[in-house]
Parts: sequence; structure tokens; C-alpha cells
Amino acid sequence: MLEEYRAPVGDDDRRKAGLAIHLVAVRTGALPERMTARGRLDPLSSRARRMAMYLSHIAFGWTLERVGHVFGVNRATVGAACRWAEDERDARPVDDLLNQLEACISGLYDAPRTEPRP
Repeated sequence: MLEEYRAPVGDDDRRKAGLAIHLVAVRTGALPERMTARGRLDPLSSRARRMAMYLSHIAFGWTLERVGHVFGVNRATVGAACRWAEDERDARPVDDLLNQLEACISGLYDAPRTEPRP
């Protein structure tokens, strides 16, 4: 039996995707472990995962392929999620939510890093 190929994903990418997943989970009520589950998702988890993939693409500047590797899906799935998110942004509440989440991520990653004291 052949094992499914999974591209190697670095810890930094996992942390960043985890941030997007947890921020979306907090704002939507979705469970992070459901958003990352394999197989068919319930509508709330599916919608939240699409938002998290879109945020990873936009806020981190990741390619669709990189988002796919981190989320364990193919590039076409990420592309569909991003198209869905762009269409959903026509609704003001969704656009406001995505803008807030993107600003939150940018605020965290654009802030100056502090070095631990010796």
C-alpha cells in the first residue's frame, strides 16, 4: 500500500497557520480540531477553514501551494477557498471580520521582536 505524499512543513509555518485557525475559531465559534480534521467537515468548520486558508494566503503572503501543504489539502482546494472568501467579502460583515483578523495577524507579525534577557 502506497503512503500519501505530504510535503514537509516547517514549525514556523505550522505556528502561523495555527494562529489563523485559532483567530478564526474564536470569532466564528468553530472548533480548531474540527477545522483541521480529515474528511468531510460540517458547514461551520468548512467555512472557518476556508477563512483560515484565505487569511494565511493574504496575511502571510503564502502561495496557494504553500497554504495547501500547511493545511494538508491540494492547491485547487486552497484556490477554491480563496475565491469563496473573495466572493463572501461582498457582504460587509464578512469583509469587516476578515479585515480585523488580517490586521490582528499583521499587528503580531509586524511588531518589533524582543529578545529574551540573559
